[in-house]
Amino acid sequence: MENELFEQRTDLGKLHAAVEQIKATLAKIVVGQQESIDLLIAGVLADGHILIEGVPGVAKTLTAKLIAKAIDARYSRIQFTPDLMPSDILGTSVFNPKTTEFEFKKGPIFGNIILIDEINRAPAKTQSALFEVMEERQLTIDGHSYKMDEPFTVLATQNPVEQEGTYRLPEAQLDRFLFKVEIKYPTLEEEIAIVTQQHQQKTADQLNQISAVLSATDITEIRQQVRALHVEPKLLEFAAKIIHESRNSKSVQLGGSPRASLAIINAAKALAAIKGRDFVTPEDIIYVAAPVLRHRIMLTPDKEMEGVTPDEVIAQIIQKIEIPR
Repeated sequence: MENELFEQRTDLGKLHAAVEQIKATLAKIVVGQQESIDLLIAGVLADGHILIEGVPGVAKTLTAKLIAKAIDARYSRIQFTPDLMPSDILGTSVFNPKTTEFEFKKGPIFGNIILIDEINRAPAKTQSALFEVMEERQLTIDGHSYKMDEPFTVLATQNPVEQEGTYRLPEAQLDRFLFKVEIKYPTLEEEIAIVTQQHQQKTADQLNQISAVLSATDITEIRQQVRALHVEPKLLEFAAKIIHESRNSKSVQLGGSPRASLAIINAAKALAAIKGRDFVTPEDIIYVAAPVLRHRIMLTPDKEMEGVTPDEVIAQIIQKIEIPR
């Protein structure tokens, strides 16, 4: 048993080194955003889809592209627009005159790392095309099912819903995202660093500075390791209590689903693995609670009118629950 534990810790050490290499490479281009980058990496390792929200110009798309570039896998980018049709994403059947039969031509969703830019600029009909593939990792078209290759991860960016020309994503679709990562404006010091860095940049092609650190096979193996991480029963109960309390809070109109409970545990495992630990701590669960829940809960109208944020309500919920030690 000791040998098995030692071997697992050694493997997690390699994982930790790979993650540090990715973060060091990204730091050459992206200034700040350490928490966002940690969550993006954790989301990929936890086999989850990630929603990235921020106003235009805060490097949402750039950060997602850099994460995708650090993984040696098939990458697709889809720009969502109001006139985008489901077939533009999924693919369509094309008549082949040689065989006199229809052949299915795969759309850009068939890849490993899918970047959907400005996901909330497409209407509900196009959004619904993503429901099956995000949850079941397969597509059913014309009576045929197509399995997605592993790994399959959607990184989607969106502008805040108050922005012009945006649609609010359906709750069922939001629930399919493991995390909602919010990218804020940089501090003054960070903005000075951004301007200085861009001024001194000798080449405009920043993406060529990024080399792949992990292969698609590596990601699949790491995800199996992450799933096998140890979680104490009292921590499983702690995560379930957070979600249960979100449904009973007077500030919340719609609470987290059982999928949110599973998301907290999976995300906490990935965070522990990134830090080189083969076990989950209460701090891991608390750290991931807000990004897991902020897009899943719906505040009551009076709380929204008061300007209360989901993160504030989540923090209040956690304060009510005894932290296991």
